[in-house]
Amino acid sequence: MKQVMDFFISVMLMTLFSPLVIFISVIVRLRMGSPVLFKQQRPGIFGRPFYLYKFRTMTNLTDKKGNMLSDEIRLTPLGAFLRKYSMDEFPQLINVLKGEMSLVGPRPLLMEYLPLYNEKQRMRQNVKPGITGWAQVNGRNALTWDEKFKLDTWYVNHQSISLDCKILWMTFVKVLKKEGISHQGSVTMEKFNGNQEAL
Repeated sequence: MKQVMDFFISVMLMTLFSPLVIFISVIVRLRMGSPVLFKQQRPGIFGRPFYLYKFRTMTNLTDKKGNMLSDEIRLTPLGAFLRKYSMDEFPQLINVLKGEMSLVGPRPLLMEYLPLYNEKQRMRQNVKPGITGWAQVNGRNALTWDEKFKLDTWYVNHQSISLDCKILWMTFVKVLKKEGISHQGSVTMEKFNGNQEAL
């Protein structure tokens, strides 16, 4: 039932927002150049790697030594706007249609984090990652890592179609309110180093 819901809602959203997606693609290409999409390998269900797609929001500016500059410097005004309204996430509907993600589930983090999880944190990999999730509607990037993992684990243990519908509705409200977009003191979430409290 969850897979059927993912498919039909994704097709509906892609059809409904196709003019906006095309418009964003053109603007990103004109303002930031190529590529239009940001592609990065992330862990899917059971840690299986897949490539996640998002609209590009940062430049590739480097210092004189070739090191990438900070996220704060590389994030463009256009990118900040896309993030503010979560429009950079639209391409992940492709991941949902490919069966790599679900509309609702724990957000896919970085491959390098997998070896750092403790036993309970690793439970988040027992389901498909989602475009939105229980942690996203309860604080998003304003949460600490410990809080995120606890919310993700709670979702894994309580997932249901009714809960997914509730999360989708709460996501719509959160996007309109623009809550929890950035972590305190940073435009992105601080790096997870594994030195977190046990759940």
